[in-house]
Amino acid sequence: MTKVLVPTVCPYCGAGCGFFISVERERATGIEYMPDHPVSEGALCSKGNAALEILHHQERLTTPLKRKGEGWAEISWEEAVDLAAKGLGDAIKKHGSESIALLASSKCSNEENYLIEKLARLLGSPHVDNCARLCHAPSVVGLNRTLGAAGMTNPIPDIESSKCIFVIGSNLAENHPVISRWIHRAKDAGAVVMVADPRETHTSWMADIFLQLAPGTDVALLNGMAHVIIKEDLLDEDYIAANTRGFEALRESVKDFTPEKAAEITGVPADDIVRAARAYAISPASTILYSMGITQHSTGTDNVQAVSNLALISGHLGRPGAGVMPLRGQNNVQGACDMGALTEFYPGYRSADDPETIELFSSAWGTEGLPMGPGLTATEMIDAAASGDIKAMYIVGEDPANSDPCSRHVREALENLDFLVVQDIFMTATAQAADLVLPGAAWAEEEGSYTNTERRVQWSSKAIDPPGAALSDLVIICKVARSLGLDFDYPDAASVLVEINRTVPQYGGITRERLGRAGLIWPCPTPDHPGTPILHSSGFKLAGGRASMVPVPYRPAAEDASWVYPFVLTTGRIAIHHNAGSMTRRSPSLIGREPDLYVEINTADAARLKVADGDEVLVATPRGETVAYARLTDVVKRGVVFMPFHFPGTNVLTSEVTDPEARIPEFKVSACKISRRD
Repeated sequence: MTKVLVPTVCPYCGAGCGFFISVERERATGIEYMPDHPVSEGALCSKGNAALEILHHQERLTTPLKRKGEGWAEISWEEAVDLAAKGLGDAIKKHGSESIALLASSKCSNEENYLIEKLARLLGSPHVDNCARLCHAPSVVGLNRTLGAAGMTNPIPDIESSKCIFVIGSNLAENHPVISRWIHRAKDAGAVVMVADPRETHTSWMADIFLQLAPGTDVALLNGMAHVIIKEDLLDEDYIAANTRGFEALRESVKDFTPEKAAEITGVPADDIVRAARAYAISPASTILYSMGITQHSTGTDNVQAVSNLALISGHLGRPGAGVMPLRGQNNVQGACDMGALTEFYPGYRSADDPETIELFSSAWGTEGLPMGPGLTATEMIDAAASGDIKAMYIVGEDPANSDPCSRHVREALENLDFLVVQDIFMTATAQAADLVLPGAAWAEEEGSYTNTERRVQWSSKAIDPPGAALSDLVIICKVARSLGLDFDYPDAASVLVEINRTVPQYGGITRERLGRAGLIWPCPTPDHPGTPILHSSGFKLAGGRASMVPVPYRPAAEDASWVYPFVLTTGRIAIHHNAGSMTRRSPSLIGREPDLYVEINTADAARLKVADGDEVLVATPRGETVAYARLTDVVKRGVVFMPFHFPGTNVLTSEVTDPEARIPEFKVSACKISRRD
């Protein structure tokens, strides 16, 4: 029996770990580790080790389905593609191009995301987005504004070179455990590790300084640290003078933000704020790692800009061990944004409201009349569907019925559409609301490139065929596009990458032939360019080559505890599950370890509520209520509760309030009440 080892990239978080799929008799039979992978070095987390379990799952979609009454009828691909084209085409004819919206996917390859956004725009709709809107849209806005590039400044292995590591708003020991290995190496070599989080997490266990702040107070903490650095003259004046603008305005904005004031807002002792500021500033090479604990707020963009401010005043950018590292949550959320699957940008982060962008892509795509943007964001599409302004949607590999806030509203909005087509590998809650369901391929059943959180572009090879009549997402997108009269003649992912090389400057030299096992880190503008592991070593892609410091006043979260809703609910990820759970909750070895939705409650609060560990409780917010099991703990402070968002009940509760710029919902702060179910 011949065994073939096929190199692939893990389909879960943004670390981009590599491994081999062992294929025998056209079935994926096992995983073999990849010791020479530059990030994972042969390691995988629990999700990566269980990745193959979904490939042959009995609930996989295997044939196109159209709604028939309250059920479904199996149909041919010819009929399915015709129905998709008719549903989208009828909406355009009756209501105009802006009556349709497309959601791309951070699970899909770069090539597929590029084609989805191209399809939307060639149909005349500016409304295309992806789930980065729900995780790192503030990073795109805030980092582009302050540093001129929306990505991690340094590669993951470079963390080992850092002498001070500040983790804020990330439980990476559980959510990016392979990345946490690099922090342990730095700590073993003498680095100081600081962690800021509302919960005492697995990540906080490695901290020398732990800052347990109140949910939604990140700007107050960061401004307080900036105040200390400036007041104690710990800043890098030479770096500021040579590389930045806006320092005087920043100095003025934080001059009254004393550690005592920051302590009053955050709940972190003033002495700890001073210790953290000094440790970060005086270290010869400090790095900041953050994730959705920074971004998923109505102040998400402010939070990201405050992170940049701290790095800029201390001169911790542009060299080994010193940088700003947003940790992406999905395997290709970075790539989906790079490819223009964001309503504000065409591919390569070219502004959608710039006439030069429209002219450039009109020429590249051989067309006229491309839509100016920005269009509607992912959450705004849902509101527009509810109001009737959006009539038809094409959703690829996303499950907004579970992943968006206030999910009851989302489901009602999807049901209000005249036509909904969903392309996925399972019958998700969103697919159940569709008129037409198209069975796509899982990552191991197709080929393409993926860009991890450090901007590393890697090629993932096809290992096996999709089940039944399912097709690769690229093939399906091209079929639908051609049925709508568009010239989408792309035989494979490599042919799409050739076009990306021409239209996305950062990917100009990232060809299929060059993507070996280590990949390439963008920007890589030419075929002979080695890639750019460390950004900003010779200035910034902003006016005058200078980074921008942006003063950010502290604004409290939209909701706070009250007499009616006495707790603050914060949400996040856990080690066993991933995002909305459509894959991990179908993985037997994972769901068996964490099968049910739970809520962490401080032991003192639980005693007052007369709730015991394991009791069923009702958690309610102004938007809805859900049932969960109580998990009594002291990892959360009194007045704060935590729920993982991998189960359908959590986002029934979360707030639809969004950041005014990035339009990300405030998943991390919702006022709630809890009662024991009798």
